[in-house]
Amino acid sequence: MSAERPSSLSNEVKPESVSLCPLGTAAVAPERELLCVFGTGDFGRSLGQCLLQSGYRVVYGSRRPHSCGPLPQGAQVMSHAAAAQQSSVVFLCVHRQHYDFLETLAPQLKGKVLVDVSNNLKKNLYPEANAEYLQRLIPGAHVVKAFNTLSAWALQNGPSDANRQVYLCGDSAEAKRAVTDIGTKLGFTVLDRGTLSAARELEDFPLRLFPEWRLPLRIATGLTAFFFFYLLIRDVIYAYVEQDKDISFRIMVSLANKVFPIVSLIMLSLCYLPGVIAAVLQLYRGTKYRRFPDWLDRWMLCRKQLGLIALGFAFLHVLYTLIIPIRYYVRYKIAESTISKIKENRTTEFDLTTAWRADSYYSMGILGFGLYLLLGITSLPSVSNALSWREFSFIQSKLGYLTLFFCTFHTYLYGWDRFLRPSSYKWYSPAGYMLSLVVPSVVLVLKLLLILPCVDRSLTRVRQGWERTDPEEESRKTLLT
Repeated sequence: MSAERPSSLSNEVKPESVSLCPLGTAAVAPERELLCVFGTGDFGRSLGQCLLQSGYRVVYGSRRPHSCGPLPQGAQVMSHAAAAQQSSVVFLCVHRQHYDFLETLAPQLKGKVLVDVSNNLKKNLYPEANAEYLQRLIPGAHVVKAFNTLSAWALQNGPSDANRQVYLCGDSAEAKRAVTDIGTKLGFTVLDRGTLSAARELEDFPLRLFPEWRLPLRIATGLTAFFFFYLLIRDVIYAYVEQDKDISFRIMVSLANKVFPIVSLIMLSLCYLPGVIAAVLQLYRGTKYRRFPDWLDRWMLCRKQLGLIALGFAFLHVLYTLIIPIRYYVRYKIAESTISKIKENRTTEFDLTTAWRADSYYSMGILGFGLYLLLGITSLPSVSNALSWREFSFIQSKLGYLTLFFCTFHTYLYGWDRFLRPSSYKWYSPAGYMLSLVVPSVVLVLKLLLILPCVDRSLTRVRQGWERTDPEEESRKTLLT
């Protein structure tokens, strides 16, 4: 059998495709790809270290090869011209104002893939994007804009959920493919944004300050300012004008502890109101294939941010509530009431209704805040990625509405029968908690109507692709036939 094996092998495999090694020698491993990095700053050193850890060889190009500071172990350093000749891919980790030296390197960079990772300090600083300027400066190179949305810290710590994506653009498909392979090997998800004309958009990405949070932050700021001044007028200024009492000290804790839960409850209800509006629109139109209005689309895209800001206000409300027993004003009022009762030799009878109301009020608040935290935790990318779509939808939708119900019921128990008292309407204005109940009550009532079997059945059919025929269109078809 051993004599027949070589002949069968020679019939299946061509002789030139078999690599034979002499006895006592090992097969030579393929040489690792060499990449060039221009720039020895923080980003250049972090990028070089990341490339070395991913199996590449790295050579640095520096204007001072012998005094450029510590570099990652295993990397070489030489002049720009010498380094550029070593690799077909060059990472340019220098600022735009230092691009002038590249003109003298045009012969060495001709035909090379030049990866521009630069950013600017502000938008519209230059008339054209850095990558476009670089392509005009070195017309013989294939410029690719990439890796500019990452920081040196992100490269040092590896890709995570917050910085896993790398955007690139360029005019050469082959050059972009080479950079994509490098980014994928580094552990990033590379997204192609098209030609080099998209470079300005990529360069503006790092300059954007909380773009998805702007609308939620504006809503939170507007609600906070409105209710702060509204309650300031109703509570503090009213007491000073009508009762000649100076209770301005209550602004710091009591007034703040009224504003925070009000804003939190309204913003939580604003997370679920667009979904209700979208369902009503789909039922009214009888189809899911018509686009929602732009304002509704924008509203629905920022629901996560609205919810997280609402959770922050709820957390502040909990902290402010916990310090109530240690406040000087509260301790003074308790001591004053106790001494007054002792002097008058009287006691207060236990009220079972008040006990039920107080315990229910605290219970609803605790349950609501607990579910609030659950919604916030599952909004984190690391947690939501571990959940299936059904699990995520169950928590964010069904438990979300339950959270809204608990928090709304908590506020109703706080008000109890105060809305019946004329003293609650100072200067004929309703209390702040009454105003906070309007939006969540509307959301809960509409949601209750939507989950009715007859309505839910129709909505489910629409979302599964069923369309209601337009009577005018049906009559037109009948006339044509």
